[in-house]
Amino acid sequence: MRKSSQQLVFFLVGLVALNLLANVYFKRFDFSADKRYTLSEVSKELLTEARSPIVVRVFLAGDLPSNFKRLQLETRYLLEEYAAFNSQIKFSFVNPLADDANPETIAGEFYQRGMNPIQINEVEQGKISERLLFPWATVRKGDVEIPVKLYQNRTGVSEEELIGISIQELEYQFTDALTKLIKERSKKIAVLRGKGQLKDAFIADFLSELKEYYFIAPFDISKAQEAPELTLQQLNEFDLILEAKPEKRYTEVEKFVLDQFIMQGGNAVWLIDQVTAEKDSLFKDGLSLAFPKDLNLTDQFFSYGVRINPQLVNDLYSVPIILAQGSGSQTQFNPYPWFYEPLAEAASNHPIVNNITAVHFNFANPIDILKSDYQIIPLLASSPVTKVEGVPREISLEMVRQKPKPEDYQSGNQLLAVLVEGEFNSLYKNRVLPAEFTDAIEVGLTSKQVFISDGDLIKNEVKKGVPQELGFDFYTGNTYGNKEFLMNVFNYLLGDENLVALRNKQLFLAKLDSDKIEAQSVFWQAFYLGGIPILIFLIYFGVQWQRKRKYT
Repeated sequence: MRKSSQQLVFFLVGLVALNLLANVYFKRFDFSADKRYTLSEVSKELLTEARSPIVVRVFLAGDLPSNFKRLQLETRYLLEEYAAFNSQIKFSFVNPLADDANPETIAGEFYQRGMNPIQINEVEQGKISERLLFPWATVRKGDVEIPVKLYQNRTGVSEEELIGISIQELEYQFTDALTKLIKERSKKIAVLRGKGQLKDAFIADFLSELKEYYFIAPFDISKAQEAPELTLQQLNEFDLILEAKPEKRYTEVEKFVLDQFIMQGGNAVWLIDQVTAEKDSLFKDGLSLAFPKDLNLTDQFFSYGVRINPQLVNDLYSVPIILAQGSGSQTQFNPYPWFYEPLAEAASNHPIVNNITAVHFNFANPIDILKSDYQIIPLLASSPVTKVEGVPREISLEMVRQKPKPEDYQSGNQLLAVLVEGEFNSLYKNRVLPAEFTDAIEVGLTSKQVFISDGDLIKNEVKKGVPQELGFDFYTGNTYGNKEFLMNVFNYLLGDENLVALRNKQLFLAKLDSDKIEAQSVFWQAFYLGGIPILIFLIYFGVQWQRKRKYT
């Protein structure tokens, strides 16, 4: 008896000591094969900088379909990891439709906040029902609130695969939101002006996203003609230049200023059209003339190892064009095949384009990679069923009625976006300078440039004076990967590679066979409702019979 009491005392003392040690030395263990419950280093580094309360509210709650229940559970597990690493992180799950709230009213409130709900169709025992879901979260620090998209939409992907993609991107989405709240902006981007570039309204959606990370300011490059050295001095205050669809020809002095900016370690994103072809005139007159555009940048790009050709990419894998038929209340908007708007996909496994949604191009031009000492990485390309068309040529809406001939589409994948890194040689090396400069550089510092052969890739629609979401197609409801791709480009060029790489975190998600579940649902329901109670009674009577037999 005494020995048993001592053992009990030792056990209780050990249990208390273990709890005290656990409070001092906290440790979580992740035994999953893919380490899905282990935060990345970039997330941990960011969380160590959070010194004031951050409140997370998740609206994916209530009675959910099984797939979305998985997404909800994975979201909870991830937020538990955040909260365990830093106690400043507080989270809760809120059902927007609780207390018999009006779904239409709640949906309207979410739309106004830029968090579009989704409507899904459920099939249960042969019956179809509609369900309104709110797969969003918000991250708030003080008075600043950032929305977090939990459900990642993709074109041509099943719902189960979408859930898997969404789960893989959860950490990126939350860490990205925390980055906007916690990180101090330091890098600067110059949006070039003075050459007929896209107006602010047409790049407003992307710039509003970009300014969450970096400082942005317009920069009139045409001033270089009068004061080249002063213009370069001012341009060197920036880390990156954005050139979005220039229309006017560059002078040699302006090119020289941009060249010297690159030589001094500046980075650049070029969205360039080498062919003039616009949908506006196509819709207005029914036809448009596509002809080469002379920006006087060909030799400069050539010196960087890239050539954007004055040709058009015609791709069978493309976005349909929406044409109106009828008039007045009888007007109908119907989709037609339109092969001048390719849907480009990743041309390599580089982090910028890994796991990215198809990117929507409009009258794109093929890019050639030239022999050079630079590291040139393909980013986006058209599909294998592509043909390249020379210009000038007439483009008509009547083309939608023409059936394509497969034998014409033999050009293969055409590059539409490339990344070039290295110590670039100046275009004006061993040449007479177009302007007087005291310290012109012929071999530059290491820098990075991205060349994209479509100026409209960054362009958002404007309806009633309001910029729309970049990449969203109002008529089809599809969201393409334009914004996602461009954000990856800018994050990568400006040193946030870890944030881009976080998108590539791979999880191995077990998939359930929905057909087998549906076929065997009656059996398992009967088993759990009837079989298990019967089994319990059999065990009970068996035990009673054994006891009776033993003691009789």
